[in-house]
Amino acid sequence: MKEKKNNIKKTEIILGSEKINKRKKRVRLLKIGLLMLLLFLIVIYFLLGIIYGQGGFSVTLGQEFAKKSGIIIFENLEQKESKRVLKAEKLEFMDNISINWLPSNIDTEADGSHNGQNYIAYTFYVQNQGSETIDYWYSILIDDVVKNVDNAIRVMIFQNGEKKIYAKSSSNGIPETGTIAFYSDKFALVEQRPNFEEGAIDKYTVVIWIEGDDYDCIDALIGGAMMMHMEITEEHKN
Repeated sequence: MKEKKNNIKKTEIILGSEKINKRKKRVRLLKIGLLMLLLFLIVIYFLLGIIYGQGGFSVTLGQEFAKKSGIIIFENLEQKESKRVLKAEKLEFMDNISINWLPSNIDTEADGSHNGQNYIAYTFYVQNQGSETIDYWYSILIDDVVKNVDNAIRVMIFQNGEKKIYAKSSSNGIPETGTIAFYSDKFALVEQRPNFEEGAIDKYTVVIWIEGDDYDCIDALIGGAMMMHMEITEEHKN
């Protein structure tokens, strides 16, 4: 009888030990899972920081194209400090406005960032320091859209004083009044600059705002965001 009780105790100890080991294993797996989740969130955080920390708008020049062609980009006509990437100052918040509220001299008022209340404005220059007349492409890429805010976004481009306004087509597929429809879901615009002569300088002013008079500018867009950047390249690639 005593031996039977001892066997029962041993069995209970073994079963108890197995439960403890299983519990420890579950806890260990849970810790590993939480650690992996934490690492994943850290990676996402830094990626978003890279994407959304670049400023409200940026202009990039292809490095190989710059070396081959002699093209440079800069934001101050007097200093001509060449950079591969130009960054506009970021707006923390942008409410809808009317195009009629924009300054009439927005293309000539300043170089570099000259943002106003609820709009981004950035002026920069492209110069051909090479020895040949060339063609180049300029495009604005749509990096990200949150809550369909692109439905009411306007992108105004002044190229050497000539103004064009781009917008996403209305819900019925027709371009918004006074605008050129976005090139695609990926590009707001794609344009070629032909016959860019040696020594020539092109001036660009980019203005971005949310058009309050757009039929699609509704409360559902509140909290939305749109990330874009401009590229200067040798050729256009879809």
